[in-house]
Amino acid sequence: MLPIVGAISFVHLLNDLIQAVLPAIYPLLKIQYALSFTQLGLITLVFQLTASLLQPAVGFYTDKYPKPALLPMGMGFTLLGLLLLAIVNSFPLLLLASALIGLGSSTFHPEASRVARMASGGRFGLAQSCFQVGGNAGSALGPLLAALIIIPRGQGSIAWFCLFAIVGIIVLLRVRRWVVSRQAMGHVRKNAQGNSGLSTKQIRQALLVLALLVFSKYVYMAGLSNYYTFYLIEKFQVSIAHSQLFLFLFLAAVAIGTLIGGPIGDRIGRKQVIWVSILGAAPLALLLPYANLYWTAVLTVLIGIVLSSAFSAIIVFAQDLVPSKIGMISGVFYGLMFGISGIAAAGLGALADATSITQMFKFCAWFPLLGMLALFLPRVQQAP
Repeated sequence: MLPIVGAISFVHLLNDLIQAVLPAIYPLLKIQYALSFTQLGLITLVFQLTASLLQPAVGFYTDKYPKPALLPMGMGFTLLGLLLLAIVNSFPLLLLASALIGLGSSTFHPEASRVARMASGGRFGLAQSCFQVGGNAGSALGPLLAALIIIPRGQGSIAWFCLFAIVGIIVLLRVRRWVVSRQAMGHVRKNAQGNSGLSTKQIRQALLVLALLVFSKYVYMAGLSNYYTFYLIEKFQVSIAHSQLFLFLFLAAVAIGTLIGGPIGDRIGRKQVIWVSILGAAPLALLLPYANLYWTAVLTVLIGIVLSSAFSAIIVFAQDLVPSKIGMISGVFYGLMFGISGIAAAGLGALADATSITQMFKFCAWFPLLGMLALFLPRVQQAP
């Protein structure tokens, strides 16, 4: 079954690589279309909202009626969005292209997360980390490839990334056949049974705490992911291409943190990983606006590793709370991730316009302190 986890992780890499192209070309779009930071934030908002609003509904529906065909279908929407992004010539059409790419994510993530858990062999944290690290690796590679391919050649060269979407569709068609065969053998719900041992009230309170932790994590991550390049350009006068390399280092660190978070959670408990991860990033985030270029790179790498180790643990913790609704829970938390990131990107963009990029980074550095809420998470019996 591990090859299936690997296949899903690989397509997650392709999916998030494509998504990462959008913020990576913001400096190019800003100059070409004379966009404000607020408009760039609106592009992110449209992408993130379309990527988030459907996810809980898709997960809820597929818990009852699994639809593996949504996997290649989601990548098909992403392909259409890429093609449009390569040829558009106005801000409204940029928003439409962003919405199509977001729609692809909203149909891909819940079902892909279910497949990863289905193929985990009981090692849920490891499977979720492998799935997540594929996405994080793609997010890291996206800006690097954008710097190498798109920035020198212009907007039309985005069309080359359609090849990644086509490869993803081919792989997902194979994964779909595996899931259909599992359905025929009656194994689909094997890992969807069980009880967390908590009351309904305790489960709801725990899910609320997890949602607030996702909020604290992704407000800060939205600032770094969308505006880190502008921060480096404004404060240190680096080139666009140079700033993309710094962004690649940060996103590569995010991938590393994600990979280690799930397996450690399997061993020592999800709550401990969540607690150390989110709150541990707080002092680093508070130091960042006062660092020179070298220490900015070092701190962002450390922040990426520490902060990102939480999400796999949060997802699996939530799945352990409600093991009979894996798709819905995955959809809710992926939806929260995208939705919060989009709203935060728009809000932080407006704040940067009103003040400065540096002031915006000083403001959002306080959000990781909300990691203290992890104290209120209950002990949960982890699925065997």
